[in-house]
Amino acid sequence: MRAPARPSTPSAAARSRLELHLASAAGNVFGYLWADQVNSCFGSDYAKVLCPRGRAFGLDGLFLMQSPGKGPWILEHWDTDGSKSFCSNGSRAALAAPGAPEGALVEAISSGERILLRRDDRGVGIRMPEGEGFGLRPVPMATDLPAGFGWVGNPQLVLRVPSVVAVDLPLFAPPLRHHPAIPGGTNVNVVEVIAPGEARIRSWERGVEGETLCCGTGCAVAAAWLARTEGPSAWRFHTAGGEDVSVELVLDAGGAWRDLWLSGPVRRLGRVHPDPSLWA
Repeated sequence: MRAPARPSTPSAAARSRLELHLASAAGNVFGYLWADQVNSCFGSDYAKVLCPRGRAFGLDGLFLMQSPGKGPWILEHWDTDGSKSFCSNGSRAALAAPGAPEGALVEAISSGERILLRRDDRGVGIRMPEGEGFGLRPVPMATDLPAGFGWVGNPQLVLRVPSVVAVDLPLFAPPLRHHPAIPGGTNVNVVEVIAPGEARIRSWERGVEGETLCCGTGCAVAAAWLARTEGPSAWRFHTAGGEDVSVELVLDAGGAWRDLWLSGPVRRLGRVHPDPSLWA
């Protein structure tokens, strides 16, 4: 049996010149590296070193960015545990990184998903992946609460509750996140509708294995499900981080969507040079 691969470690020279850009989207903080800095090391190895709270930067995820060229801008994202996933908020915040493509509209491929990024007066918007396979799906398990489920480059379970504040999310979410009816598990979101087109939301994200301040893909699926059950096709979500995001979409009768845009604030936070001792 082949021994498991050990995480690759950048050379001492690479560690000394590594430049990590930091940006946030709706409260979640991401790190960004240009791919030409990391040589043959994998993004998952960098994520495991640079993301953890307490011993590194406490990031919600790590991106590797290819230098912009003639085609779509290529981004790759890894969660804090090193697993690769599509991340909408982090894709939005990537436009804040120095050297990112300019212009009002930017075509991109993020972790294999084709998206469109838009700079606007609300910050940065992202048109979510659409087409075959994307959209609402039947909820794969019985739930005690009204629930929706969808695929948006990752799985999202949404449950409507009377009050999101009253939910003990660390107790409530993990059994659903690891439910055997969903191979690989799912993200878990709870929503509280407070007015037509307006809701509060909290999210428990797989890969992070905890609550995050805003799960963009969770907001997207929540808006699609609420559009089906409540009527409005535009929603404003009050997130755990205190910054609102907005979602608008066109939902087909079968649950597929098109022109699903998530918009919200994005901030450039700065850049750091990780200490080489982090790889010790």
